Amino acid sequence: MTSVALDPARFRSVLGHFCTGVAVVTACDGDEPVGFACQSFAALSLDPPLVLFCPARTSRTWPVIERAGRFAVNVLSGEQRDVSVTFGARGADKFASVDWTRAPSGAPLLTGALTWIDCALDAVHEAGDHHVVIGRVTALGEVSDAQPLLFYRGRYTVTETEAVGELFTWPRPDDWF
Repeated sequence: MTSVALDPARFRSVLGHFCTGVAVVTACDGDEPVGFACQSFAALSLDPPLVLFCPARTSRTWPVIERAGRFAVNVLSGEQRDVSVTFGARGADKFASVDWTRAPSGAPLLTGALTWIDCALDAVHEAGDHHVVIGRVTALGEVSDAQPLLFYRGRYTVTETEAVGELFTWPRPDDWF
C-alpha cells in the first residue's frame, strides 16, 4: 500500500476536531515517580479489561514506564489544566507541584483526578512515530462528579454544566465498546 503525503499541519487541524480527554500516565522508577500528559488514551476491551495509550517514540518518560512494567492512568478534571501543562513539558520535577499517593501497583495517583486506572503492561506495538501500549487493568479508582478536562481544536475545554437531552442508550450494546 502506498502512503499519501499529507500536510502535517492540516492533519493536526482535522484531527483536532475530535475532542479527547486528558490523562497523565504515571509509574515509578524505583522510588522516583515519572509521568507524562497523554490525550491518546482509550478503553480497549471489557473481557479481558484492557486500555491503551500512545506515547511518542521520542518520549523520554515512556522507556522508564516500560521498564517498570506497571503504570496508572490518571484521568484529569477540568480543574487540572496546570497539571496537564506541567506533565506535558520536558524537564523539571513534575511531581514537585502536585500531591499524590500510590496505586496498588505503586504508580503515582494524582490528587484531584476524576479517577484512575491501574495497569500491568500487556503489549507494545510500534505505529508510525508512536507506540501503541496496551495495559491490562488490575485496579480501578473511585469516580468524581467533577467535569473532565478536554482537548479540542488545540485548546483545553470542559463539558457544559447542564446535560443537553436525555442519557443516550446504545440500541445494541454489543456494538459499543
